[in-house]
Amino acid sequence: MDKKKAMNRRDFFKVAGAAGLAATALAGCRGGKETPPEEPAMGEMTRRTNPSTGDKVSLLGFGMMRLPSVGGRSAREGNEDIDQEMVNRMVDYAIAHGVNYFDTSPAYCRGLSEKATGIALARHPRNSYFVATKLSNFAPETWPREASIAMYRNSLKDLQTDHIDYYLLHGIGMGGGMEEYEKRYIDNGVLSFLLDERKAGRIRNLGFSYHGDVAVFDRLLAEHDKYHWDFVQIQLNYLDWKYAKEINPNNTNAEYLYNELAKRHIPAVIMEPLLGGRLSNVPDGIVAMLKQREPERSVASWAFRFAGSFPGVLTVLSGMTRMEHLQDNLRTYSPLRPLSDEEFAFLQRAADRMMQFDTIPCNDCKYCMPCPYGIDIPAILLHYNKCLNEGNVPESAQEPGYRRARRAWLVGYDRNVPKLRQASHCIGCGQCSPHCPQRIDIPAELHRIDAYVERLKQNKL
Repeated sequence: MDKKKAMNRRDFFKVAGAAGLAATALAGCRGGKETPPEEPAMGEMTRRTNPSTGDKVSLLGFGMMRLPSVGGRSAREGNEDIDQEMVNRMVDYAIAHGVNYFDTSPAYCRGLSEKATGIALARHPRNSYFVATKLSNFAPETWPREASIAMYRNSLKDLQTDHIDYYLLHGIGMGGGMEEYEKRYIDNGVLSFLLDERKAGRIRNLGFSYHGDVAVFDRLLAEHDKYHWDFVQIQLNYLDWKYAKEINPNNTNAEYLYNELAKRHIPAVIMEPLLGGRLSNVPDGIVAMLKQREPERSVASWAFRFAGSFPGVLTVLSGMTRMEHLQDNLRTYSPLRPLSDEEFAFLQRAADRMMQFDTIPCNDCKYCMPCPYGIDIPAILLHYNKCLNEGNVPESAQEPGYRRARRAWLVGYDRNVPKLRQASHCIGCGQCSPHCPQRIDIPAELHRIDAYVERLKQNKL
């Protein structure tokens, strides 16, 4: 990236501090019926103003990707039904505490998120919230114009609304990159249709979410004068700010993405502020660093403060399964205490240390699922990362603490991943990899982990 084009950090914080970021023009409870934790002390939710519509958007956006199931887990996992009563309670609580941006997709929660979101939001005045959803036409059978338009119309039906406030082309750059983008949106005339829907007012803001091939991102921004994107959704957190491409060569550093939007005055919506939970489950040494600075704050709050401190950010999405997740995030953004210049540098030092760990960049999005052979891909990759962060991936039986680390790995593996769903069952079909936003070579990682497990079992390290 051209450093001359990047926002000067000191200038940024000077602007952020002066404006409080609130008026910048550019901008859970466990399953069942448990009583929510004691309500945290909070002030007024920080809001950002959408320059094209004047919308006053809450800095915390409710991501409806990991809705609670009746068993208390995320409804993205297993086959449990969404706990609609809990969803209603969390949406009510969020709105009561200033959250007004709700982000869903036809692809979330096994295709049931939009309907659950619609049920919860329809109980509130339509002008009290903004709803965002996506044209998630990933499968080739949804690429024809009629199929894509049918998906859009079904979103309106499930969300119980006659208009969508923020509509996105979903996952631009994923899979087949430029060729796939053209098949999904250009060749079939679907983007032209969506532009007409925006003109008619049934879509109030049109944008896209980006993963993967940066050439597609650059092309869409180069065509901004033609399409007039109202917003763009990007992955941004303190690890991806400078290290996304180092973690995975197919990714793009968030610093580049954000600055490209900022210089065009396009508001950014932030996804993956926690990197799929990785930044709330950091190595013990990083936890100690963060807790020493803010003993009363959660580890996750640092990541949310980072994402929210950029003035061009309209809202920061968080997929919240439990009430305590929602309450912690509300505490962070009610109101936001922007990072100081020194705190920004501190988090970059934390990111430097985290890069010493060779973790797999899995965000637990589950786009790779279901595996045709029943393998629980995210659970395997996340168990590996957890053991690596905790120092339980020994390279030699001669290492101090080898027996403890070996036991932690193997016992934890069997507890977290049933034997029939472990990496040993991967045949390398490769069906999963094209769907991964992080471009992980999943079969290669599964085979590597399985070989390591066998060496651990046989004490052959």
